[in-house]
Amino acid sequence: MANQSGLAEFLLMGFSDDPVVQIIHFVMFFFIYLTAIMGNALLAITVALNCSLHTPMYFFLVNLSLSDICFISTTIPKSLATSLTDNKVITFAECVAQVFSIFTLAGSDLALLTTMAYDCYVAICHPLRYSLILNWDTCMQMAAASWLTSMIHALLETVIVFQWKFCRSYRIDQFFCDVPQLQKISCTDTSTSQTLIFVTAITISLLCCGIIFVSYGYIFSAVLKIQSIQGRYKAFSTCIPHLIVFSLFLGTALFSYMRPKGPSSHIVDLLSAVFYTVLPPLLNPIIYSFRNKNMKEAMWKIGTTIVYFLSLKIK
Repeated sequence: MANQSGLAEFLLMGFSDDPVVQIIHFVMFFFIYLTAIMGNALLAITVALNCSLHTPMYFFLVNLSLSDICFISTTIPKSLATSLTDNKVITFAECVAQVFSIFTLAGSDLALLTTMAYDCYVAICHPLRYSLILNWDTCMQMAAASWLTSMIHALLETVIVFQWKFCRSYRIDQFFCDVPQLQKISCTDTSTSQTLIFVTAITISLLCCGIIFVSYGYIFSAVLKIQSIQGRYKAFSTCIPHLIVFSLFLGTALFSYMRPKGPSSHIVDLLSAVFYTVLPPLLNPIIYSFRNKNMKEAMWKIGTTIVYFLSLKIK
């Protein structure tokens, strides 16, 4: 096992070795996974089948849903298999693929949430010029840029991480290949790499936060000028959930990656990872769809149509 990593495979220690805890973990994560997949898939299908939802806002929302489906599928299936079979082994290649995928999809989520904040700003502050500013060519370019920059950033970060040699241990105290945990078992001096990751993460985070906070500064200023209480409520009910999702996602991710790499609680490590890898894909369809009147009406129409055709088929 003397390759450049020092190890051919790792062990994902997960939540516990207790069979009862493993069963509970499997049931909970399986339910969460199904709910997230179904919610995001339903959102994407609803937008695709309803012409009235073919607008920039829902276009970015579909991109976010597709990203979330891939994001949660990167970590949970392997964790479910580990709990069910008690086989904790993950190969070096699988670990590389997980790290690259997590960086790519987390980056795309962050970029798309930032783009959606800009979309909200244009819709509220420049409603008459909305279709000119966010035409379909611009939307396609913004979405493509979100995915492409995320992949480039993920490739750079993955190359940096897997230049390390892992010879201290093969046990990863997490349910997926998490970079902070890989750093703990590395026998390489990771101070330079950590600085690069830190600088990159802070730069990207500050850029996204700057765009979002400036956008929402203008949004709140415009909303407060609305005379109708109902109009204010509608605008705030659209904006506040987006800020909550963004803050939860970015805050927990930064907590996991930026805190000092000393001895830490295993439970805290696990929970912080769950907050930024599992909760956003689960909550996004709930916040952005089921709170949206147009989306609920479209979903209801699709649901009743499916039930109607199924009843005809049974007859």
